Amino acid sequence: MLSFSPRSILLTAVVAAAAIGCGHDRVANVAPALPLRTVATVPLPGSASRFDYESLDPRTNLLFLAHLAASEVVVFNVKTNRVVATIPDIDHVHGVLAVSQLGRVFATATGTSDVVVIDERTLKITARIPGGTYPDGMAYDAADQKLYVSDEHGATDTVIDTKANARIATIPLGGDVGNTQYDAATHRVYVNVQTRGELVAIDPAKDAIVARYTLSGCGSNHGLSLDASHRKAYIACEANAQLVVFDLVSLKQTQIIDIGADPDVLAYDDERSLLYVATESGTVSVLVAGASLHKIGEAFLAKNAHIVAVDQRTHRVYFPVLADSGPRMLVMEPAPSRRTETLRPLLRVARGMNREVNVSWLGSRLPTLTARGRASRLRP
Repeated sequence: MLSFSPRSILLTAVVAAAAIGCGHDRVANVAPALPLRTVATVPLPGSASRFDYESLDPRTNLLFLAHLAASEVVVFNVKTNRVVATIPDIDHVHGVLAVSQLGRVFATATGTSDVVVIDERTLKITARIPGGTYPDGMAYDAADQKLYVSDEHGATDTVIDTKANARIATIPLGGDVGNTQYDAATHRVYVNVQTRGELVAIDPAKDAIVARYTLSGCGSNHGLSLDASHRKAYIACEANAQLVVFDLVSLKQTQIIDIGADPDVLAYDDERSLLYVATESGTVSVLVAGASLHKIGEAFLAKNAHIVAVDQRTHRVYFPVLADSGPRMLVMEPAPSRRTETLRPLLRVARGMNREVNVSWLGSRLPTLTARGRASRLRP
C-alpha cells in the first residue's frame, strides 16, 4: 500500500497547480505584466509637467502631490478620487511628507532652499525653515519629533525640530544624498549617499553617523523604502536599474534584482508584502517580500510614472502620470490573477496541515517548479 507524507501531498498539489495555472509558460524569472487593475483615471490641475514625491495622510484621506514644475502642492482626496485644493508658492517643490500625528505637511522647496510647513486643516503655509542647499526627500522620527531632510547636492542631512519649526543640526554625509528613512524598531535614520554607494545609519539621539555600509553592484543608490515586518531595506539604484535588498538584522546586502531603467520612488504595502518600484522610464515593477524578494510583475505603465504611493487600508496605489492632454492620477489596485486563484485551495490545504504557506510565496516559485520539474526546490 502506498503512503504519502503531508509534505509530499502539498508538493504534488503545487506542481499540479503549476501546470494548470502557468499553462505553457516555461520561462523562469520572467515577470508577467503588472498584477494591477485600474480603478480610476482622474485629471490633475496644471500642465503636463513634472511631478515629484507624494504622501498620504490616512487620517484625513488626503494625498499630497509635489507638482515641481508648477511650484505647488496638489491635494487629492483618495476617498472621493477628486482634487480638493492646490497650495501655491512652494518654489520647485520636490519632497512632500504628511505627518498625521502633527496635522502638518512638510514640503521641500529647492528654489528657495527651505522646508515649507503646511497646516493640514487650513491648507495654508505656516512656516518656512532653512533646509540646506537642495532639500529633497524627508523622514519623520516620531519618538523625537524631528524631521530629517535629504540635502541632495549639499551632501548633508538637515535636522529640524518640529516642535519649534527650527533647524537644529546639519549632518555631513560626504556625498550627494538620496532618500532618508526612519526605522522605529532600531531608532535609526537610514540615508542613501548615492555618490559613495553607501547606506548610512544615523543615531537620532546624537544626530551623528554611527555606521556606513557599502553597497555592491548599485550605481547611484537614490530611492529607499523600509520593510518593518521583514526587517529589510529596499534600495533603488538609478544609474544601473538594480534593486538592492539590505538586511536590517544582519546589516548585510542579501539580494540584487533587475528592474526598470532609472528607478526613483518606492512604496511598500505592509499587509500584502508588495513592493512597488516606479521609474523615470515609465516602467513599474511589483515584487513580493518574504524570506527573499521576488518580482511578480513588470511593465511600462505611462510616461513619467516615476512616483508611487500606497494606501495601507485599501491597498490602492497612486501614480501621477503625464499625458498629452494633461497630468492624470492613475488609481490602481492589485488584481487577482489566475495563478493566485489556483493557489488559494492549496493555501487551505497547507493551513489544514498547520503549515505556514503564503499564496504569493507559492506563486513566486511556480515558474521554477514548472520550468525545472523539481518539486524538491520548494522550501517553506
